[in-house]
Amino acid sequence: MKKARHEVILSLIEKENIGTQEALLERLIEEGFSVTQATISRDIKALRLIKTPTGDGEYKYVYVQKDSEDYTQKYYSILSHSVVSVNFAGNMAVVKCYTGMAQAACTAVDNIVTDKIVGTLAGDDTIFVLCKDESAASELKKRIEKIAGIQ
Repeated sequence: MKKARHEVILSLIEKENIGTQEALLERLIEEGFSVTQATISRDIKALRLIKTPTGDGEYKYVYVQKDSEDYTQKYYSILSHSVVSVNFAGNMAVVKCYTGMAQAACTAVDNIVTDKIVGTLAGDDTIFVLCKDESAASELKKRIEKIAGIQ
């Protein structure tokens, strides 16, 4: 379902000047998808859509294709060089990082394990991760520990 929705989103923004999440939501509903604004927000992030000027003072979403393999390797590298520890309680996880590294590590977490995360918040050396459920938090912990080379 998500893959089909993403394909429709990419098709819509290629053919039409869609500049708001609300407009995209309306078009997806017209296309037969049952979605919420939160889903649209996650889709925009997952597809890495950006807004660009249309020339008439408006903005529209566009897809800028980049080598996702390259980004994935960079995110793995960031995590492997910045994470000190990971722990979880219930559906919440805390990732401890070296001082000053939490923002970059948080971006990596957001982009590597998006299917298990509701949201993240980073400070200077700590990342708070709200996961979908306790098993997602446990899986997140194991995955980050594996990437970071800590156990």
